[in-house]
Parts: sequence; C-alpha cells; structure tokens
Amino acid sequence: MRVVICYKNFSANRNISHIGLGVAALNNSKCLTRAGLITDVWPTVDAADLRRQLKANPDVTHVVISAPWIPTLELQKLTTEFPRVRLAMNCHSNVGFLQADANGVRLFGGAMEVQRGSANFHLAGNSRKFADWAGETFGSPVTYLPNLYFLEDGIQPRRPPFHGDLLRVGAFGATRPLKNLMSAAGAALTISRVLGVDLELWINSGRDEGGGGILRAIEEMYAITRHATIVKAGWSSWHDHRKTVARMNLLINCSYTESFNMVTADGVAEGVPSVVSDAIYWAPEYWRAPVDDVLRIARVGRHLLFDPLAPRDGLQALMKHNEEGIGAWKGFLGT
Repeated sequence: MRVVICYKNFSANRNISHIGLGVAALNNSKCLTRAGLITDVWPTVDAADLRRQLKANPDVTHVVISAPWIPTLELQKLTTEFPRVRLAMNCHSNVGFLQADANGVRLFGGAMEVQRGSANFHLAGNSRKFADWAGETFGSPVTYLPNLYFLEDGIQPRRPPFHGDLLRVGAFGATRPLKNLMSAAGAALTISRVLGVDLELWINSGRDEGGGGILRAIEEMYAITRHATIVKAGWSSWHDHRKTVARMNLLINCSYTESFNMVTADGVAEGVPSVVSDAIYWAPEYWRAPVDDVLRIARVGRHLLFDPLAPRDGLQALMKHNEEGIGAWKGFLGT
C-alpha cells in the first residue's frame, strides 16, 4: 500500500502559497507514516500533472486530493484511467466556510456525481460535522478524513505561567471575517488592561481574503489606547511561524467556523494555550468561549495565562484527536 496526499501548488504559477494545505498534508503524511501507512505528499499544478505523477508511480494505491479544485470532468477521467487506485476528494472546511468558496461548492456537487458513477472514488471531508451534514442532506456518503498533527513523541516545551510586564498575544491566520479577529483583538486589550501590562498583538498580514477592512478597524481600536501595539508578522515558512508562535504568551482563535485550526495545534506543540470557539472541537472544553462575547473570551484567556497545566491538557486533547483520526484514515484505507 502506498498513499499520496496531493494539494494544489498555487505558488507554481501565481507567486502565492496557500501554505495551510501543504502544512496539513505534511502533518497527515508524517502521522500516517508513523502509524505504518507509507504516505507521500505531492504538490500538484493541475489534473494533467497528477496524471503524469500517477503514471510514473504505478505502485500508488490511494490518492487523497486536498480540497475541491480539480474540475469534475478531469476527476472522472482520473477514476477511469486509474481503476486500481482509490481516489478521494477531501473537502477542507466545514459548511460555514463554503460561503467564501462558490467554486468549491460547485465542484463538490460534481464530485457527488462522480462518486455515484464510480467504484473507486470517494467524496470526503476533514470535518465530521461537514461529512454528517452532507450525507444527511444530499443522500451521498461522505468519508471522514480529518486533519492530523504530527507531535514529536508528545514532547512539549515547558513554559511558566505569565508573570511579565509585556503580554504577547497571537491572533494568526488569514484576514477573513470568519476568523473573528476583531473580537480576538478586543479581548487581548481587555486582558492587558485588567492585568495592567503592555500588549503586543501579533497578527499575520498580506492575505486579505474578503476582509480588507478588518486590519484597519483593529488599528483604529488600538489607536485609542497608549499601551498596546500591533505587530504584523507577515507570512513565512511553517518552521518560522512555529518560532513566532513560541514567543507568544497566549493565542486567541475564536473562529466562527473551522474544521481543525492548525494555529491552535501549533500553539499546543509549542506549549502555548489558546482561547478557542466551540468550532475547534478537539481542544479542552475549558479553553472555549462564546464567539460573540468578548469579555468571556478575555476571561478564559486570563485564566489560561496563569494555569500551569493548560499546555499539558491541550497536548493530551490533541493526542486523543490524532488517535481517533488515525482510526478514521485506517477505515478508508482498509487496514
């Protein structure tokens, strides 16, 4: 058995990188390989590129396509041309995020037709809630293939509870309305005011995906204060991003909708807890706060800052998610 996870290599022809898909594929590959399921990652330009790679690697038995991006006709051709390869198209978000991806919704519909007419193609989702919804709503089975996060044998840096004069809070991710960044920024301000400390709010910049006014609104809010600054981290490699996360005292990721949330897992790996929403279902329950109650977000964040066991609890929760996720992947792979 040889498994391949392929994602669209946007950087090959448009000078941009949707690094999230590549990082997710790499983590899944490492986790599955450690579980004895040899898995490769292929950055792929288009269907023709995937076809060439499959012809050059006849020992591949399973291909999981990250996100709906291959046109339906090309998807159908792949199932016909490689009948001994089990293919799956894995939708990379829960239902709410699909409002930002009309083309993805269209391709999802086409993939349902391919599944009905093929013996070796599977429609999948990395969110169990999405998979259950789609199966119930459209009467077509959707396989659950969750994101996994590779941990170095459960090793986690030990970080003391916050006791400094400068509070660093990270609210990382693309600048999208669904990320709820304004609430994260407001909660960070509240925490710093209550604790009487200066604040650095670290955010990514350079990827305004339907949220061009969000950063400006946060800047205007911070201009009212005299003790808080915004640090624009930009976009970097995953390795450098992890280094940045490690400098934070707290992360706030209260998204309106998610299927996993890689940033929260990055924080867990570096020993930094996160305030999250219910959408990030795998995190400890006491890390969660209502998405539309900024004072509650701040209260949870304040407690996490001074709880020495919060990073450990996050690690245990992520390890449990990985264990259950490996089981779901093994079900698809037939092992």
